[in-house]
Amino acid sequence: MKRTQESAKSTAVGKTSETWTNEERAAMKERAKEMKAEARANKDKAAGESDVLAKIAEMPEPDRVMAERLHAVVKASAPDLTPKTWYGMPAYAKDGKVVCFFQAADKFKARYATFGFNDSANLDEGDMWPTAFALKELTAAEEARIGALVKKAAS
Repeated sequence: MKRTQESAKSTAVGKTSETWTNEERAAMKERAKEMKAEARANKDKAAGESDVLAKIAEMPEPDRVMAERLHAVVKASAPDLTPKTWYGMPAYAKDGKVVCFFQAADKFKARYATFGFNDSANLDEGDMWPTAFALKELTAAEEARIGALVKKAAS
């Protein structure tokens, strides 16, 4: 019976490693580190912002410029949100829960960046509403729309 259990266990482990991509595994490891740091950062908003700015600085050029502008838009639209990293991405939380986040295109080798909202965001409109937006470029129109959405989400 012991051999059967060992065999099943090794199969399960092998299956797990095939299920997740290297990028996804790296994001999960990063999230585990973030959770440890969150207890400290929740007490100190400046530490969370410092972490976010450091992550933005690590991004390649097109994503970095977009992330810097989005960071400014979020801070101006909802100054009460707390900047923090979430799965290695810049995110903004209210009462410890992530409201919105920026996922760089380079993070998962996507063709566009994503600005998304979690279920704690107050964006409900009827029975269906968008929770993430693809971003290839950030113009003044997109900044204004994102600013309005962030303000509503944080309310």
